[in-house]
Amino acid sequence: MKNVSRVSAFRLAGLTFTLEYRYILFSLTLLCYLFILLTNITVICVIIMNENLHEPMYIFLCNLCINALFGTVGFYPKFLYDLLSDHHVISYLGCLVQAFLIYSSALCEFSTLTVMAVDRYVAICRPLEYHGIMTNNTVIKCMVFSWFSPLLCMLVLVVLSSTLTLCGTNIDKLYCDNWSVVKLSCYPTTVNNVFGYIVIIVYFIHSLFIMCSYIKLVGASIKSKEERNRFMQTCMPHLLSLLNVSVALLFDGMFTRYGTKNFSQDLQNFLALEFLVIPSILNPLIYGLKLTKIRNRVFKSFL
Repeated sequence: MKNVSRVSAFRLAGLTFTLEYRYILFSLTLLCYLFILLTNITVICVIIMNENLHEPMYIFLCNLCINALFGTVGFYPKFLYDLLSDHHVISYLGCLVQAFLIYSSALCEFSTLTVMAVDRYVAICRPLEYHGIMTNNTVIKCMVFSWFSPLLCMLVLVVLSSTLTLCGTNIDKLYCDNWSVVKLSCYPTTVNNVFGYIVIIVYFIHSLFIMCSYIKLVGASIKSKEERNRFMQTCMPHLLSLLNVSVALLFDGMFTRYGTKNFSQDLQNFLALEFLVIPSILNPLIYGLKLTKIRNRVFKSFL
């Protein structure tokens, strides 16, 4: 076995296209990225500039949009460059940084959706205690939790990956991820695998917590028409976002770890891109159109 542990760069083998489609793909990708920037920055600015939106629900939504910008900056600039380049390579350090940015953003979305579920639970199930529980101090703690936990998890995973002895440089994706690097290891990666499964279990618990919260929310909301309307207004966007990112990450995780060559590269690319593209576009649109305060402010700003 050839030892190439001192890898200086990786080849991104997922980008397969003919030259005649290069500029079309570049144009569509650039438009998509600009649209993501426009929609998320618009929601962020609307929330920051309007004091009546300085409430926990809108602050957490602002955090969700900031996280979308954080995650997409790890993918789109490099991908746009690759679309115009004949050599699809990324440096060793660049690969680890890209994996850290993309997947810490994905985990941060789960953490943010979790604290948003807590906020909706307190608002609907314990309305009289809402302002006493969701204080400024509580909101700050929730924000710290939504960022600290994902960043720490991904930092540990990336550091563990950086210690591996590698016997390959080929990554069968459009971008770097931690598991693709681990699969290139010359030796067993028990520690990496164990910690990776711990992270998966932790965020699966996040999902169970959200589901339990919404079971109680549904039970509390069916008691009156007013509560049902409130649930549909403020909770449905959250559920749609959760479903969207959960399905996207599930497909990406399954194909990254257990992907099969029986599926075309184009299909694998689509599934790998879905959680990078769809949540970043849909979240500001879903919340911007569903939440009346934000929708009115956005229309007022543009009109």
